[in-house]
Amino acid sequence: MNQQDIVLILFQVIVLVLAFSVHESAHAYVAMRLGDPTAYMLGRVTLNPVKHIDPLGSVVLPLLAFVYHWPLIGWAKPCPVTPRNFKHPRRDDILVSLAGPASNLAMALVALILLLILKHAGGANAINAAEATAFHLPDVDASGARMFPVALLLFYGVTINLLLFVFNLVPIPPLDGSHVLRHFLPYRVEQIYNQIGGIGLLVIFFFGGSLIFGTLYYPLLGVFVRLLGVL
Repeated sequence: MNQQDIVLILFQVIVLVLAFSVHESAHAYVAMRLGDPTAYMLGRVTLNPVKHIDPLGSVVLPLLAFVYHWPLIGWAKPCPVTPRNFKHPRRDDILVSLAGPASNLAMALVALILLLILKHAGGANAINAAEATAFHLPDVDASGARMFPVALLLFYGVTINLLLFVFNLVPIPPLDGSHVLRHFLPYRVEQIYNQIGGIGLLVIFFFGGSLIFGTLYYPLLGVFVRLLGVL
C-alpha cells in the first residue's frame, strides 16, 4: 500500500465517520422531538463519533472493505428508542427509522451543491480528477488542481452517503428499513422477522450485492454524477 492509497483511505474514513455520526444523531434528535428522550439522555444527539462507533460495523467491516476492495459500507451503534414514549408509536417509530437514511441523502445533496459551487468557481479540473480517483480510473492527473483534496472529500461525501442511504433502507434486520417493514407484518411473522439479525446481513453481503448496487445504488449515483455534469 503506497502513500496515495493511505491518503485516499483516510479521506474515506473521515467522510464515513461523519456520515455515521450525522445518521445516528438524526435518529436521536427526531426521537427526542417526538417524545422519546432515551437517546438524548445517553448523549447520542451529538456529532462526537465516539458516541456512535460500533466495533463490528464501524471498524471491522470498513477495514475488511479496504483490504478486499469492497464498497465502503457499515453501520454505527444502534440508536436506543423506547416506542412507548411516543404519542403515535407506529408512525413515530417509522419517522425515527427513516431519519437516519434521510440525513445521509441530505448530506449527499449538500456535497453535490458544494461541488457545483466549486465547479463554477473554476474547480472543474479538480472535480474531474476527484471523480476519476473515486472511481479508480487509471492515469488520473490532479496536477495543477489546487482544490483537488476538497473536491475529493466532497465527491466521497456523495458516494459514501448515497451508499449508506441505500444500504440502510434495505428491509433486513437490524437495518433501518426493517424497522419500517415490521410495522406492516402480522404479529407472528414479525417475531420471526426480528430474529433474522446477522443472518440477514450475511445474505446481503454474499447474495444481495447485485440487487443493492446494480439495481439501487449505481442508478442513484448516476443521477448525481449526471447532475454534476450538466448543471
